[in-house]
Amino acid sequence: MKVLAINGSERPRGSTWLAVQQILEHAKGRGCETEQIDLAEHRVIRCECGKCNSRPDPCPVEDDVGAVVARMVASDAVFLAAPVHGFGLSSLMQTFIERAGVGHLRFERPLTNRLGAAVVVGRRYGHLDVHAQLLHNLLLNRFIVVGSGFPVIIHSGGEQGVLSDTEGMDALHRNVDRVIDIGTALAESGVDLPRPRDAERRVGRTS
Repeated sequence: MKVLAINGSERPRGSTWLAVQQILEHAKGRGCETEQIDLAEHRVIRCECGKCNSRPDPCPVEDDVGAVVARMVASDAVFLAAPVHGFGLSSLMQTFIERAGVGHLRFERPLTNRLGAAVVVGRRYGHLDVHAQLLHNLLLNRFIVVGSGFPVIIHSGGEQGVLSDTEGMDALHRNVDRVIDIGTALAESGVDLPRPRDAERRVGRTS
C-alpha cells in the first residue's frame, strides 16, 4: 500500500512538516510505501484565465500542479495536511486544491475510491473550520474519507511543538492505522469498487 502525505504549509520544515513525519513514520512501521510532497518546494501558480469552469480540457498553466496530481493518482491513500493561517486554510494549500480540482480532476475524477484523510495544525483557533474544508475537498473528489472517531487537529504549542499535543498525536496515529486497515481489507477482498457513472454533474450541464 502506498501512502502519500501532502504538506500544504508555506514553511517546508515547520509544524505541519513535523506532523507529516509522524504520518509517514507510522505508515512505514506498518509496512507501507510512503511519499511526501511539500508544496512549498513546488511551483503552484494561481490561475488567472477565468475559464476554468468552462474549458473542456485540463489547465494549461505550466507549473507543478499536474505532476502532483499524477502522484496522488499513483497512491492508494492521500493525507492532506495543512496549517491554520488567519483562521483559515493556508493560501498555498487553497491555491493547490482549487487548481488541482478545477484544472485537472473534474474531468474524470481519477481519485475516486482512493482513501483520504485530513490533518490540521495550528496554535489555538480555526482547526475545525480548516479540517471541514479539507474533508469537503476530499468528498468533492470522491475519495473514501477515513476517520478514527475524532478529527485530526493538532495544537502546535508546547516545548516539543506538535509532539506536545499527545491527544492530537494519538488521533493522528489512529487515523493512519484506520487508513491502512481499511486499505488492506479492500485489497485482500479483491472487490472492485464501483465508480459513479457521471464524471461530473453540475446544475444546468454535465461534462
